[in-house]
Amino acid sequence: MPVPSEPCGTVVPAVEPAVRRKRTGERRAEIVTVAARTFAEQGYSNVGMRDIADALGIRSASLYHHFSSKEEILYAICLSVTREPVEENLPLLDAAGTPAERLTALVRAHIRHLLRRRVEFLVGLHERSSLTPEHRAEIDGYLHFYNRRVRDVLAAGMRGGEFRELNPSLAALGLLDMLNGVSSWIRGEQDADTDEVVETYTAMLFHGLAERLAPERAGPRH
Repeated sequence: MPVPSEPCGTVVPAVEPAVRRKRTGERRAEIVTVAARTFAEQGYSNVGMRDIADALGIRSASLYHHFSSKEEILYAICLSVTREPVEENLPLLDAAGTPAERLTALVRAHIRHLLRRRVEFLVGLHERSSLTPEHRAEIDGYLHFYNRRVRDVLAAGMRGGEFRELNPSLAALGLLDMLNGVSSWIRGEQDADTDEVVETYTAMLFHGLAERLAPERAGPRH
């Protein structure tokens, strides 16, 4: 039996731009996640666009619709662990509260983001040198900005007597190095010890920074 044709003049509704953008964003996010896993398992230099497409179960042409090159995918991976923390975590440093309270919130958010993006972080750490100079400069800019904001809050806490006097630049580097080191051993966002990691790292941080002369001025206790 023949299928009835559309009545004359019937207009097939177009996909709303917002819906289309959402779908595109979700697809790109999926590509970034799968590509990061593939790079981590096989090494960036050993993976081609066809390998990424195969891992996604799509044609290479479909992959090129979203990303023009393997390097562009690596750039997106690096943005997920540099621009995302700037946008998602740094607003916590502008919230109300003492420097210790704001840094505590940042530590918690930083570790949770790192757990969620662990594979992307490791790929970015080891493969960043493969970025174009322009892309690498942008990634480095986000990293330096994040570090500078943490340094400024540490310095504010030192000026106010909440933290003991240290070199704030070195303290910021040490703090972020300690937090990022979680990526070498934590298993991911499903790890049952996530809350304990956050609490332990926060306690270690403020035990090392708290001014000992006046207990009432010390940082948060956990």
